[in-house]
Amino acid sequence: MKKNLISIIILALMIVNIALTAIMMFSVMGTSRKTAALVDNIATALNLELTAGSGGEKEKTVVPMSDIDTYSISEKMTIPLQVEVNEEGKEQAHYFITNVTLSMNTKDKGYKTYSDTLEDKENLIKGEISDVINQCTVDEARNNQDQIREEILDRIQTMFDSEFIFNVTFSDTMIQ
Repeated sequence: MKKNLISIIILALMIVNIALTAIMMFSVMGTSRKTAALVDNIATALNLELTAGSGGEKEKTVVPMSDIDTYSISEKMTIPLQVEVNEEGKEQAHYFITNVTLSMNTKDKGYKTYSDTLEDKENLIKGEISDVINQCTVDEARNNQDQIREEILDRIQTMFDSEFIFNVTFSDTMIQ
């Protein structure tokens, strides 16, 4: 008799548990729908798109490996970063040391025009790279290398008035 009574109590508690779980689930679902609607309204008000990759960023050029040629700057570049003042009031100089390689699309019409003269224009390219990196602090140079590469790429493409150079790569980078 006691076993049957305990079984009935367990059954009653299970039914109560299922009922409370169902109530909780319906209340959470309603709240999550309202939250999603609120986010949609805010995004619409700010004129944002919720799809990935459409944040107004420049799309990367996709070039097959067979159409890529590279040009490496002849020597490792040592570029001074913005001088920072430490806690003791002393100025600290920091340097960005890296090898730079430019990726070029051999199918682009600018490649035929400029590829043979890149060595002659290397100092101009170094100047653009230095101008961009000189404006950075140590923390920016460590944390924003993608943005630095994009700005360098934009400047080089503007300088050549062509997009045959489609990527800038840093290798053996050291920040002191």
